[in-house]
Amino acid sequence: MTVPEPGGVQGGAPGAPLPGAPLPGGPLNAAERAAERFTDGEWHRLHPATPLLRGGIVFIAVLGFVLSNLRERLVSFFVGAPDLGGDPIDAIYNHGWEGWALLGVAVVLLGCLAAFYVSWRMHSFRITGDAVEVRSGILFRTQRKARLDRIQGINVQRPLLARIFGAAKLEISVAGHDANVTLAYLGSVLADGLRSDVLRLASGVREAEAADPADGVAVPASRTAQVGDFVSRRIDDFLAPELDPNAAPPESVVKIPPARLAGSLVLSGFTVFVIAVIVLLVIGSAGGAPWLLIVVLPGLIGSASFYINRFTKSLRYSIAGTPDGVRMGFGLLTTSNETLPPGRIHAVEVLQPLLWRPFGWWQIRIDTAGHTREKGAAGQPNTTMLPVGDQADVAKVLSLVLPAFTEEHSAAILEGMTSRGRDAFTGSPRRAIWLRPFSWQRTGFRMVDGAVLLRRGFVWRSLAVVPLARLQSLELQQGPLDRLLGLAEARFHTVSGPVHPRLGAMDAATGERLFETVAVRAVVAAAADRTHRWRTAPGFVPNGDSGDTTSTIRHESPEEDA
Repeated sequence: MTVPEPGGVQGGAPGAPLPGAPLPGGPLNAAERAAERFTDGEWHRLHPATPLLRGGIVFIAVLGFVLSNLRERLVSFFVGAPDLGGDPIDAIYNHGWEGWALLGVAVVLLGCLAAFYVSWRMHSFRITGDAVEVRSGILFRTQRKARLDRIQGINVQRPLLARIFGAAKLEISVAGHDANVTLAYLGSVLADGLRSDVLRLASGVREAEAADPADGVAVPASRTAQVGDFVSRRIDDFLAPELDPNAAPPESVVKIPPARLAGSLVLSGFTVFVIAVIVLLVIGSAGGAPWLLIVVLPGLIGSASFYINRFTKSLRYSIAGTPDGVRMGFGLLTTSNETLPPGRIHAVEVLQPLLWRPFGWWQIRIDTAGHTREKGAAGQPNTTMLPVGDQADVAKVLSLVLPAFTEEHSAAILEGMTSRGRDAFTGSPRRAIWLRPFSWQRTGFRMVDGAVLLRRGFVWRSLAVVPLARLQSLELQQGPLDRLLGLAEARFHTVSGPVHPRLGAMDAATGERLFETVAVRAVVAAAADRTHRWRTAPGFVPNGDSGDTTSTIRHESPEEDA
């Protein structure tokens, strides 16, 4: 199949859909239509409550400090307690400086308000057809620019205080060190609409839909009705589910049951550490060292907050496929959701700790070129895409994150997760037992369409999936023991992250053939890749259309090697 270059459609803009063709992703919703006026290339300002949200914590701290120092005065004013004197307020009162003190307080408050207002006026953003720009600062001006073709994901976070004001923080993750651009704060609905609009611009197609004609002249609501509507929207926002049911088809949504989440936290390495500390504490106390109880007990009590914090922050965790990419959301009071466009994931790893094996639970981690500064669910790194799930959840998530996921991939990945070796994977020779006494049978690789699977681990099982279109380089090396045994180690280089795609203790001749095969297929896959403009790529199917659960991009590749 020949892949046409973007802009090959005659009679239209580069990458534009054919006249009369349905718009990718369907018609725009109300939030997307409302946000379109902010993508006109002009400079716009942030939410009016931004100064309070950004400096509100400081004000609260100052207010708490003032109240703590004036508590005697307040008690005396309301209760009539005796005045003991000896504080700065007494000195001001005795010298008759009340007016100057009030004037100083007023000047400081007005100065703070003026500084916040000027800061808000000088903080603006604009969204053009190829970049998102933010400029800020009063004395020292700063301007950051994020190219749309470098966007790796967009995260919308709603802290508890911001949710009260109906605001949200939009962070655009871009490939590169400290290259992210943050819009803090925007209206909550506007943040959702801008995320969709920016991803539509980055995808290579800009859908347009005329606004519905008004049925009549809108009558301005009274101030009482506006206040009531604001309160109603805030209540609905707190009670609404983390994932809008209309945002993704139900069959593509992966959620974590609370019981499984609690079990995964209990069956963790931290629990093993806590149990070991308790055992040592009991032994030490019984052996005549009761001081250990005084030293260690506060830490054990604090460990309870660790479990509670991780559990509450992981509630309402969901992963879904949307027309803009894979969406991950979580949170109860403070919510956060991030959207990763197709083709931004460079490597995927499916892990199974030993304690999870009886329950069939797995974890999925990813490597991407850009990361949001915010932590993921339960304080884990944001590269943890699925904190805990079963085999069905793993299959759903992989179908979302891999652009060309097929039945072949599903069967091969399931085999790589659960098999003990000696199957369709090319495994290590028997002499590798000297280097991998327990895992030599599970160590192996398998080539599938557009990706390579790397399986390893006996106690802690691991399966890495590397899309060849994202591969940067491949290294084949031998150490002294490898040369003695005729073995080699292959290292697949991608962007930095928790996934380290490598495979050791493989036959040296097999490693050379793998090197040559991957080199050829990686070039073909990179040449056919169109995920940087995913909605203009041939074969793109928006999530939610025809019941599909993933955006599919197919390309031809050479026949699989024997």
